[in-house]
Formats: sequence, structure tokens, C-alpha cells
Amino acid sequence: MNHFEPIDGELSCESVPLREIAQSVGTPVYVYSSATLERHYGVLRDALRQEGLKGEHGGDALIAFAVKANSNLAVLKTLARLGAGADTVSEGEIRRALAAGIPANRIVFSGVGKTAEELAFALKVGVSEINVESEPEMHLASNIAQSLGTRAVIAIRVNPDVSAGGHAKIATGKADNKFGVSFSEAERLYAQASNNAGLKPVGVTCHIGSQITDLAPMSAAFSKMKGLVQRLRGEGHSVERLDLGGGLGVPYFHQPTPPSPADYARMIARTMTGLDIAYSFEPGRMIAANAGVLVAEVLHIHERPEGRKFAVLDAAMNDLIRPAMYDAYHDIKPVRVRPGSPEMYDVVGPICETGDTFTRERELPPLAPGDLIAFMSAGAYGAVMSSEYNSRLLVPEVLVQGDQYAVVRPRPTYEDMLARDRLPDWL
Repeated sequence: MNHFEPIDGELSCESVPLREIAQSVGTPVYVYSSATLERHYGVLRDALRQEGLKGEHGGDALIAFAVKANSNLAVLKTLARLGAGADTVSEGEIRRALAAGIPANRIVFSGVGKTAEELAFALKVGVSEINVESEPEMHLASNIAQSLGTRAVIAIRVNPDVSAGGHAKIATGKADNKFGVSFSEAERLYAQASNNAGLKPVGVTCHIGSQITDLAPMSAAFSKMKGLVQRLRGEGHSVERLDLGGGLGVPYFHQPTPPSPADYARMIARTMTGLDIAYSFEPGRMIAANAGVLVAEVLHIHERPEGRKFAVLDAAMNDLIRPAMYDAYHDIKPVRVRPGSPEMYDVVGPICETGDTFTRERELPPLAPGDLIAFMSAGAYGAVMSSEYNSRLLVPEVLVQGDQYAVVRPRPTYEDMLARDRLPDWL
């Protein structure tokens, strides 16, 4: 569910017409709904509660929002106020989570290429755990922890060799993906870590992909993780935590309806029957995707003699790269629907790349220059993946709450953009 519905014939975010935001802030602009963020977090939290999937000390399971999906401080703060933690993959994301008020003991540090400096920072601020993804990384974490006079709290990330995910580029659980270690490696590394003065292993973790619309791969992976926990405990190791990652899909317009959070939680409870452990999860897309839209203006309609129509927008692939990178489908809605029969459009941006195409031959209501359109389900992996390609300014971001809205990341000026460059003395 999202909170982008027509009011008096105009698409709105909660109680604010998108046209009002576009006129005030300009286009392109990302718009996020507080109510949708809050609802999606609450639905997952309640589903986990209902199935008795607890966290440490008998409290709620840790829901560590994947900051890579949407790193805006206002979005993170909205979720932090509900009790969310953060799944981070860089020092910058840790700093963003802390700045948004997420306590360090609710921050997980993941990622396959953590630097020594990033690990030192994570240890100094006291993150909840470092998800170790390789043997060299584990030894690096140990060395840094000992140099700081502490122990690194770690979980071993396992690659369960299960194929899942909505696109090859977002599948992370196969043996030929770069993420995590095999089950045999995990057992060996856990034993090593248990006898290492710089490490404190507390659990195991997995994440098999993103935009998963079938619970079967997750169930298969989670069954393997349960077996690993049981084997490690049988060898005398303490395994307190099980981090099951994220990846549950969202209902993009044309794709199969994904399982509900309630179905997801029931599957986990059924799979993990008899396993007494503290759970944590790392959702990103399922919380943020349908909480945001990208609003753009139609610059002109270019009609070829053979009849093909191009709707040229002021938004481009540098603003929303998912269609170019993942062949992703975003529903497109006019902010105000013009009367008339639907027409076929190629919806494109102004960048000098054929790949700057959002969709081809999409049936849409009639469009004309000056019309506003909204790319739906753009709250995840939208603004965070944007760039200044073609020296285009980054898109502003707006957060709505009820009948109020605020610019939570302003559009830079051209002077801001140019000021970041430096000319060497010889020029």
C-alpha cells in the first residue's frame, strides 16, 4: 500500500498535491510519504511479533533498514523514531545512520570490501556487529580490534548457493556471487574466531538477493542456515544471533504480487521451529520503494513520421537509473489525466545515451508539453543511485507528512557543482 492517490483529479502524496510540490521545488523531484514508510515498517514488525520471532533479550527482532536503498537523513530519522536499526555497507552509511539518531548498537556493518579505516571507525563507535564476508576480512577485523584494545563482534555471512532475486545483478546468494563464504568455510572460520583474542563471534547471516517474489528460495536458504546453527552449537560454539537479511519483493505494477510480510514471517517461523535464537532482518526496498515517486515534466512530444512517439522528459537516467541498469519497470502516472484515448509512447530523457530510455511503447493517457508525470515505486534505489552525469544537477528530495511537506535534500546550484572541482597550479 502507498499513499499516492488522486485528490480532486490530481495525484497527491498523502494530502499534498504533487503539482504543488513541483511548482514550489521544480522538477525533477523525488517525493516520499512518511505514512507509507511508517506503515511498511509497522506491517513487518507486527508480522514478526505475531509469529514470535524475537530479538535479543526477548524484545522485537532487529529490523535494520538497508541504508543503501534510501539514505536520506529524514527517511532514516522517520524509521529511527519507530525503532528501526540500520544495515550499512560503508563508513558514510554508518555516519548517516548515527546522524539520523539510530543508536550504534542497532547498526549492522555489512559489505565485501570494508577498508581498515572503515572497520576501525565501526569498532570505535560500537556497531552492533560486523558481518564478515571472507577470511582475509576476518583477520583484518581481528588485527584492528586488537590494536584498539577491543574485540570485534562479528557474524559470518554465508553464501547458501541459492538462486533468487528479480534480476541477475541483484542476486547475491549463488556460489559464483562475490558475497559471503561457503558453509564449510563458515564452520571453520567460526571455530577460528571463537579462539581469536580480537574477535567475538555471535552469529551467522545470509542475504540471497533483492526483489524476491517467491518464498521457496528463501525457505531453502533459511533451512540451510538453521542446520548451520545447529552444527555450530553441536560443536560447542555459542550462536546467539541469526541475521536473515532482506530481499522480500514489492508489488511493482506489472510483476507478480510478492508474498506479504505475514506470509514471510510464517514461513520463517515454520522453517525455524525449535531454534531458540535472536533474529535480525535487513529490509530496504520493501519499506522504501512504494514510499516514493519521481515527478518529472514532459518537455515535448517528438512524433516520428512512421508514427512512433517520444515523450521527452526533464528527468533522465542519471536521476533514475534502474530502467537502464536493471531493465526495471516503473508504473508511470500522469499527475492529472488528460481526456482522450490512450496512446503509445517511448518515455525518454535528455541525456546523450540511447540507454536514457525509461520505457518503450508504453500505453499512457495522452501527454502534452508541460504535463507532470510520476514514476511510481521510486523510493528505493532512486535518489541514492543518482549522479551528475552530463553535468546535470542532483534531484531534490521532499518528505511529506499529512498536509505538510519539506525539502529534505535541496537541489544544488551550478555554482555548488563547479566549486567541487579544483584546477592545478599549472593551469
